[in-house]
Amino acid sequence: MLIIFDWDGTILDSSDKIVACMQAGAREFGVEERGAEDIRNIIGLELSIAIASLYPALSAGEIEDLRAAYVRSFIQADRKPCQMFAGVEESLIALKAAGHDLCVATGKSRRGLDRVFADLTISPLFSASRCADETASKPDPLMLAELCAERGYAPDAALMVGDTEYDLEMASRIAMPSVGVSYGVHSVDRLKNWQPLAVIDRFAELLPLVASLDS
Repeated sequence: MLIIFDWDGTILDSSDKIVACMQAGAREFGVEERGAEDIRNIIGLELSIAIASLYPALSAGEIEDLRAAYVRSFIQADRKPCQMFAGVEESLIALKAAGHDLCVATGKSRRGLDRVFADLTISPLFSASRCADETASKPDPLMLAELCAERGYAPDAALMVGDTEYDLEMASRIAMPSVGVSYGVHSVDRLKNWQPLAVIDRFAELLPLVASLDS
């Protein structure tokens, strides 16, 4: 089975860092800081789209300036890597050992994902990845379609795992089964709106669920 994972909020516990860096970027740029919940709500979207959602009055040029301020803050903060959620490493190793094809579909930029990949031992477990600056932003399903085509799977023979409704919506739009995780940024009710197979509370719960799909 092809299993496609979101990154921030699903694999990596990075939402607090994203919130802090967006607020730091706003201070540097000179606009009002948005609250933590507002920022968590846009995690997963391509960064310029996320900023436009937070600051709809900004021009395209101002959005890019604020984006640059956020990136500077994030690179500085990234010197201290975020931790993976409990059970992620062991579960990914087990899934790979069972013959599953693992990929990443993320709202991060390619540069950002590569920077994180360089510091993690789990990076070689992933066969392919798509980032928001390479294709359409979530919830457009194009990144999922591209990964399926690259790895040779039909969408209904793959599984999307994510913590936001953007992840589950893009899966729904190409009839790909999905699993939500409750420990990320969007509520269980929001995730259930997209009719995932399940919403799990711990990453390790994915192992028996995938095994049941294989049987």
